Amino acid sequence: MAYLDLSSHRLHYRIEGDQNGNAPWLLFCNSLGTDLSMWDAQIADLSPHFRVVRYDRRGHGQSSAPPPPYALSDLGQDVLALMDGLGIERTHFCGLSIGGLTGQWLGIHAGKRLDKIVLCATAARIGTPESWATRIDSVRADGLAGLAAATAERWFSPQFAASYPEVVDRILGAFTATSTDGYIGGCTALAGADLREEIVAIANPVLAISGNGDPVCPPADLEYIAARVQRGRHVSLPGRHIVNIESAKAFNLELLDFLRP
Repeated sequence: MAYLDLSSHRLHYRIEGDQNGNAPWLLFCNSLGTDLSMWDAQIADLSPHFRVVRYDRRGHGQSSAPPPPYALSDLGQDVLALMDGLGIERTHFCGLSIGGLTGQWLGIHAGKRLDKIVLCATAARIGTPESWATRIDSVRADGLAGLAAATAERWFSPQFAASYPEVVDRILGAFTATSTDGYIGGCTALAGADLREEIVAIANPVLAISGNGDPVCPPADLEYIAARVQRGRHVSLPGRHIVNIESAKAFNLELLDFLRP
């Protein structure tokens, strides 16, 4: 496994795709309570066209967890540190949920390091400080296992969960294995993140993808992003919050259509 050592933590990452250094870079950024395996369904279709980088955000998967709280800027700086460590000057970016908020932060503060940006199942503000404080209290009291059933309902439609129980079980296994500090740190980053006014500064081409049944970040949140950035477009696909898994083939086709010249 490959790691980038930073001053307070280490990031686990994986590179797939073109090994000759000719294809453009594409960096995937995962959601809260998942690891880089959440993008498994994208690799076969995307890696022939891109040098794909995916990583475990701090406190998730095989990355270590510095003590919380975290800020959204910390998560954005982790991406820039990873790019610097790998010698990546510019990359396409695709992030889901908190990964999408990270992409918005990067578009605002480091847009010249990105080419095209895909923002999935996210919002310029997700939840409220009060709702995230309640979530933190729940995790401290009962751990992540106590949230697993409600998380599965938010993330996947009943039809998908019934048809692909092994996929849901794998994703929930990564969720319950997430470091408590890492999850709480992600909650604090979300609690302090409100980019509704700032995203007008994003000049990169942006594709906003929603799940049409997502109760966390409904299509209206992605429509808002697409309308506020300078060059945005919105598309809605069948599914709930983890739409890249539930509508994997359609999701991959949208990415290829948007990202390829």
